[in-house]
Amino acid sequence: AEELELLERLLGLPGGNKYGVQGERKVPVLQTNNGPGLTGLMTIAAHLVRQARKDQLLGSTAEEKAVVQQWLEYRVTRVNGGSSKEDTRTILKDLNMHLEDKVYLAGNIFTLADILMYYGLHHIMVDLTVQEKEKYLNVSRWFNHIQHYPGVRQHLSDVVFIKNRLYTNAH
Repeated sequence: AEELELLERLLGLPGGNKYGVQGERKVPVLQTNNGPGLTGLMTIAAHLVRQARKDQLLGSTAEEKAVVQQWLEYRVTRVNGGSSKEDTRTILKDLNMHLEDKVYLAGNIFTLADILMYYGLHHIMVDLTVQEKEKYLNVSRWFNHIQHYPGVRQHLSDVVFIKNRLYTNAH
C-alpha cells in the first residue's frame, strides 16, 4: 500500500485514498466511495494514472501498452513473489539483459512500469554490494536514472552508485 501512496504523490493526486491488503499474499485493495473496491497493484496503479490524466505512463502505442503491461505483470508475479537469493539473482539478470539497449523498461519512454519496478526493487538495490551493482550494470544505470527522475524517490533512501574507481590499472 505504501507504493500506491508514493505513486499518488508522484502523480500529484490529492491522496486520501484508503488502502488495505487482503489475503496472505497481501494483495493491495483500494476502497472506493462508490461501489466495490479495486484489487491488485496493477489495477489500482493504472486507475490512479488514469485519474491523474497521465495516460502516457501506460504507453502510447498498442505495443508500448503491451510492454508496460508485461513489466507490470513481471513486477507482481516475479518481484513480489521472489523471496530467495536465487530469485533475486534471476530477476536482476533478466532486467540486466533487457535493459542492455534501453533507457527505460518500455524502450525510450518513462512509464508506470519503471515507477513500480523502481519501488519494488528499492529494498533489493539498497542491500547490493558495489561488486553486485557493477555485475548488474544496466540495472544499476536504469535504477540510478529512475531514482533521480523528478518526484519518484520521495522519502526513499538514495542508493549510491560509485561511478569512478579509486584504483585503476593505469600507471
